Amino acid sequence: MTTRGVLYVHSAPRALCPHVEWAVAGVLGTRVNLDWIRQPAAPGTWRSEFSWQGEAGTASKLASALRGWHLLRFEVTAEPCPTAEGERYSCTPDLGIFHAVTGIHGDILIPEDRLRAALARSRQGETDLEAEIAKLLGKPWDDELEPFRYAGEGAPVRWLHQVV
Repeated sequence: MTTRGVLYVHSAPRALCPHVEWAVAGVLGTRVNLDWIRQPAAPGTWRSEFSWQGEAGTASKLASALRGWHLLRFEVTAEPCPTAEGERYSCTPDLGIFHAVTGIHGDILIPEDRLRAALARSRQGETDLEAEIAKLLGKPWDDELEPFRYAGEGAPVRWLHQVV
């Protein structure tokens, strides 16, 4: 079963750009040429978006291929399909990688065992419940990536045509 998704490279040093393309091509099994534009949020870095189509699990393979490259900020999304939930991966140099399962409308679905663990840590005084829930929702990653998400001048615009 196939799904589709988007790779957002929010910022990459110029020297890393061809390596990103090679990594993505290696996962997808086809040559990839990304359209790179300057990232105004971090002078000297570049950004790109790439729509992909592949088997369920492709998003995790893309995230695995790109994770751990210092100075690279990216997100990978995958739409739900009949055999798999949707996914979202976010990665920053400081926070590492975040993974969430997403439902048909893009909402993050948090497994009950992770909610129970967050509640237990909060009850034991290890952490604040609000902070735990924020981590489960990826808020620290969203906070760090938000300035990079703004497309800036010259970035492609995607119009959504399907109404859910």
